[in-house]
Amino acid sequence: MQALRLLRVIERSVLVTLFLTMVLLYTGSVVTREIGGTFASRFAWIEEAVRLMNLFLVFLALGLALERGKHVGITNLREKLPDNLHKLVQRSIDVVGVVFSLYVAWLGWGLVQFVLKTGQSSPTLGVPMGYIYIAPVVGFVLLALRYGLSLFGVIDRFAPQESDA
Repeated sequence: MQALRLLRVIERSVLVTLFLTMVLLYTGSVVTREIGGTFASRFAWIEEAVRLMNLFLVFLALGLALERGKHVGITNLREKLPDNLHKLVQRSIDVVGVVFSLYVAWLGWGLVQFVLKTGQSSPTLGVPMGYIYIAPVVGFVLLALRYGLSLFGVIDRFAPQESDA
């Protein structure tokens, strides 16, 4: 499971880097507006950049959140089921999760291609808008991977999670 450990490290590193970059950029933007006067208008791109980074932050965290049991779930009924039915329900949830996540990623990929063909770009950064739509594609592929790993027993996302030190 070295590959899964490496994926976790990469995901966490990217998420922390994105979050810290967002904080630094937004703090710099606020300071510039307070003391910069007309000079602050040169930094209008920061708000758009932070919004785009936030999109990537949310979607890239989907897989890690699922693996750690942080997604919203209704556990009252599931916990009261007999053991064999409980496992069947968990497997069914994982199968539906894999199928749904891959379907959404496939739809998202079609949207990426469509938007790239239109030639649209973001207002202040000039980034092609199709690249922005890659965030949900990658996020839902990572989510499908975690559902699949849970389905085949590689991870137990239903087990109580210990805190990382």
